[in-house]
Amino acid sequence: MVRDLVQDLPEDVARVLDEFVAAARAAFGDDLVSILLYGSAAEGALRATSDVNVILVLSSFVPAKADRFRDPLRTAHAAVKLSAMFLLRDEVALAAQAFAQKFADVLRRRRVLYGEDPFSTLSIPREALIARLNQVLLNLTVRMRALYVERGLREEQLAGVIADMAGPIRASAASLLELEGGKPGSPKEALRRFTESLGEPGWGEILARVSQARETRVLPPGVAGETVLRLIELTQRLAERARRLS
Repeated sequence: MVRDLVQDLPEDVARVLDEFVAAARAAFGDDLVSILLYGSAAEGALRATSDVNVILVLSSFVPAKADRFRDPLRTAHAAVKLSAMFLLRDEVALAAQAFAQKFADVLRRRRVLYGEDPFSTLSIPREALIARLNQVLLNLTVRMRALYVERGLREEQLAGVIADMAGPIRASAASLLELEGGKPGSPKEALRRFTESLGEPGWGEILARVSQARETRVLPPGVAGETVLRLIELTQRLAERARRLS
């Protein structure tokens, strides 16, 4: 049963996932290959502000079946912020190359809730992962600069920016350490290890603020702007190391 696979998660999340899987099986029938939970929920580190991320792998996408699944998906999203990705089985390898960093994180943090595990034999080419890591880090840097300028007068908005950027930055650190031959552990741990490798004071406080923003979307007065600027610096430092891999 699905509940046995998610019993370490909050009761409401476990219940919604159980109902979600049952609804997916009823709607898609034999076209449903697997359902995977990934991200923080899969590693048992779900927070109140976290999304619940799932991948549905299908043998074919039949609109009439998808239409039957619309209401269960909307209900799950409203209840626990569940977000679903729909992939065809023969798209898995292509998606892993196109979105190498995201799927590297799926490989590290996933649980099979139903069916087979299409990622068990998946290998993401190193070159694709390096290229995508550099793209992601540049995109994060550019986005944070724009958001700092746009929202700099509203600290509560900047705290939201920090919360939203934390996941991709942590995942980037995990990908970097893995590409360098290390064992990154969780993305949060990977980012901590990366900042420690810089040998500079002050990063521990910045990471504590990131965790606080991620969990509450609120920071003490006067620190959100500085924290965004330090995160911009951090993505640039990650990018410097990533470029050496090439």
